[in-house]
Amino acid sequence: MKKRVCFIFMISIIFLIAGFSTIYAQSQSEPPLLDQPSYDQFQEIELRAKVEEAFINPDRDGEYGPGTRVQEVTLTITSRELEGEILFIDNVHMGNPAYDLVVEPGDRVLVGIQGSLEEMEEVYIKEFIRDRYLYMIVGAFLLLLLIIGRLKGLKTIITIALTILLIIYLLIPGILRGYSPILLAIIISVVVTFITLFIIAGVNVKSVSAIIGILGGVFIAGLITLWIGAQMHLTGFSSEESMMLLFIPQDVELNVRGLLFAGIIIGSMGAVMDVGISIASSMQEVLLANPRISNAALRKAGFNVGRDIMGTMANTLILAYVGSAIPLLILFSAYEASFGEIVNLDVIATEVVRALAGSIGLILTVPITVYAGVVLMGKSRKKTQRTPQDHEA
Repeated sequence: MKKRVCFIFMISIIFLIAGFSTIYAQSQSEPPLLDQPSYDQFQEIELRAKVEEAFINPDRDGEYGPGTRVQEVTLTITSRELEGEILFIDNVHMGNPAYDLVVEPGDRVLVGIQGSLEEMEEVYIKEFIRDRYLYMIVGAFLLLLLIIGRLKGLKTIITIALTILLIIYLLIPGILRGYSPILLAIIISVVVTFITLFIIAGVNVKSVSAIIGILGGVFIAGLITLWIGAQMHLTGFSSEESMMLLFIPQDVELNVRGLLFAGIIIGSMGAVMDVGISIASSMQEVLLANPRISNAALRKAGFNVGRDIMGTMANTLILAYVGSAIPLLILFSAYEASFGEIVNLDVIATEVVRALAGSIGLILTVPITVYAGVVLMGKSRKKTQRTPQDHEA
């Protein structure tokens, strides 16, 4: 059994390396660009700076247009290109809290410069610097994984790193080269599932049972989602970012609807993977505690665990999507939109399908994992229970 699993694992890794090499090699070649001015012409210089002084000058209200206010800011550049240089700029507030950056002394900001460093045709504050705090919380996350998880925590870090690398260096370049986003999402899901479970849980019957359940649940749910999405005429343009994809410089006709379904497949993998390995691990522990347990009793134990996990995890997925949509729901409520109008909007229908697709995959993972576990663990138990006389016979 282990030899067969190792063979499948090695074949998956070979396909992964081959696919990665092909896409990476193509991404290094000259990219096909639209017949338009080079993107470099529109790029700006970004520098880091610290706010020394900042105050609103009421005498300059309306100087940049009706309703505008001017915050006069003194900055000290901290980037090495102009380290220590002092800049005096106008930080214009347009009256929109979504775009106005109200800075205070001590804040660290990202400064955009149009033109060269010598001329500086225009200087403005682009954004607050947040990366140092992101590094802090990522560091805390990794440290806690190592302290509490120990070896398992280290394996988890490795699988997370591999997943991120696959998305950055395989999925995104592949989509930009014109490959099917759904096909790429399926390949990455298979590879991530194999690597994650084999690294964390080992190459054994438990991992194989979980893999069968996870991939079976996700792919069946994916097929259902593809069909229902086509019937509902979902466009994939349910967010501002997806609409901006129409204007990317690469001369690629992106399948935006495919991107939607690829996102659903990858987004549901985490919760489904959790369910699959939890059920398989529970069944194996039951079998170890009672090697003489019947297949029917083992199946019942697996379903009991699966139903408990299914109830909480499905609720978790729904709450996660509802939580991200709260501003939109408040907006509809404030304008007293009718229920029929709300549910028929593309953005709402897309989010409902996204949430329920993950939940369907999660639910289907339970029976597939249980039955796969009963079959595989039953065969494994029979082999271990054979006596030397049985082998000689």
